Amino acid sequence: MSESADTSPETLAPEPGTEQPSNRRQPFPAGFLATISEGWAERPETVGAPREQAGFAARRRAALSAMFPGSRLLIPAGELKTRSNDTEYPFRAHSAFAHLTGWGADAEPGAVLVFEPRESDGHDVMLYFRERADRTTAEFYGDATVGEFWIGPRPSLAAVAADLGIATAHIDALRRTDADRTVEEDPELTRVVSELRLVKDEYEIAQLSLAVEVTASGFDDIVRELPRITSHPRGERVVEGVFHLRARSDGNGEGYDTIAASGPHACYLHWTRNDGAVLPGDLILVDAGVEVDSLYTADITRTLPVSGRFTDVQRRVYETVREAADAAFAAARPGVLFREVHAAAMAVIAKRVAEWGLLPVTAEEALDADRGGQHRRYMVHGTSHHLGIDVHDCAQARREMYYDGVLEPGMVFTIEPGLYFQADDMTVPEELRGIGVRIEDDVLMTADGPVNLSAAIPRTADEVEEWMARLSA
Repeated sequence: MSESADTSPETLAPEPGTEQPSNRRQPFPAGFLATISEGWAERPETVGAPREQAGFAARRRAALSAMFPGSRLLIPAGELKTRSNDTEYPFRAHSAFAHLTGWGADAEPGAVLVFEPRESDGHDVMLYFRERADRTTAEFYGDATVGEFWIGPRPSLAAVAADLGIATAHIDALRRTDADRTVEEDPELTRVVSELRLVKDEYEIAQLSLAVEVTASGFDDIVRELPRITSHPRGERVVEGVFHLRARSDGNGEGYDTIAASGPHACYLHWTRNDGAVLPGDLILVDAGVEVDSLYTADITRTLPVSGRFTDVQRRVYETVREAADAAFAAARPGVLFREVHAAAMAVIAKRVAEWGLLPVTAEEALDADRGGQHRRYMVHGTSHHLGIDVHDCAQARREMYYDGVLEPGMVFTIEPGLYFQADDMTVPEELRGIGVRIEDDVLMTADGPVNLSAAIPRTADEVEEWMARLSA
């Protein structure tokens, strides 16, 4: 907020125990208070048909209700979080809340979804949130967090009820009900709402496909902007900015912090500092995904030769990673254990780094479950994770449902092997040091096998070179 003008709102009466002194806020004069509530046009209530995802969310709520007969369930959207002093991070609803309501980027902070058990069976579901303030109240003009004079129009209870197909009530009613009750997070509920997302419905699959499509455009943007990127001393940050423009223009934003890792930075698995130069002759690893308005996100990685062509050594590493990815694709089938996808990729990695003389043991010895793992020095992360409304979706699911679980049609997950040779790793030849490569695709399991949702983004070394040449022409 600019310091050239004080635009702080009038201090409202705080809740007991929350009073904070302020040397910036000044009282409104009597003339303002006498006229601010008058002269506004009528706002007609806009109540339309339920949004597309409402029916899918209703089925998810029914499934959850059946798992907790007789229990009262509270699923909060979460609150705004302070970034600095009196500024907040952009609000994003909790994933379980969004999944069960269908309320995505437009969800209201502080909302709570409540399942009240019936005496017979099932639950009555109510969505509580703070309705927009009447313009005769001080909240309208004086509360910078929820006042419409500050943040713009907010939804009404009736409009949200029609939009989501859920009964609604003001949050104050819930606060009165729970005034003397402490509500704690329940581990079993957390697990169940996570496992509920392991198999995606057709709406979720369509949203993930859309997220991938927009992400692909963001990668095209990066390739087109390489001349500007390489001319900037912090080119990695320009990469981040180019992708951010696409993510915010065509989606809700990024699903996670963009990794724009050039040169040796590509060997740091979660390099998000993005403050380095992007130099011709190096590789740049870009791990990025657009989150669409429904909050479903893509998660894609491509490793690009900044100059447009791989060196022989870079190509050898790159194609080895692609070979590992292809092996993982071949292993992924309905009925296969999720962890076998990783094992297939690791078999290729172990074989190749052993051939290159990087291991003190054979590839077979390295793959031994108890005494092996030497090849993992060069790839310490897993090959796959579930993907959906969270980039690492279903993270609270039981191990026997996730890592040791069976692949089923409707599951969406990543395949993302890599090889990373740190710049100071003396176990590898000098020509490999500072090279990091990852190839990551988003995969839908069907009854007929895996479908690569991100196949339109070039994957092979030859395809990448052709893609870069075409977009830079």
